[in-house]
Amino acid sequence: MASVIAKLREVRMSVIDARLVADKIRRMSVDKASDFLRFSQLKPAKAIKKLLDSAIANAENNAGLDIDELRVETIYVDAGATFKRSSARAKGRGNRITRPTCHVTIKLASKEGV
Repeated sequence: MASVIAKLREVRMSVIDARLVADKIRRMSVDKASDFLRFSQLKPAKAIKKLLDSAIANAENNAGLDIDELRVETIYVDAGATFKRSSARAKGRGNRITRPTCHVTIKLASKEGV
């Protein structure tokens, strides 16, 4: 069974939001997943669509796989580093602002291997 892996690291989105999108496209065929991501209103869908397109290009050019036979075998989202900022508040105090990042990994495999 031939498979291709693509990774997206340190992307500025919430892990929880990215996992919602990842759960929707897991085990889908590549064309259905691409259509879902293209018309999705969720913010992480745009970044995951670019990652899926990159994985498709890797499968076609590097591994020589047929695009029509590909499906999303696994996709998972891990937490990345958190950017920490501070914001001035009243009476000389400060608030911490956290900006989360995440890592997205997608693995495409051919359907006949299942």
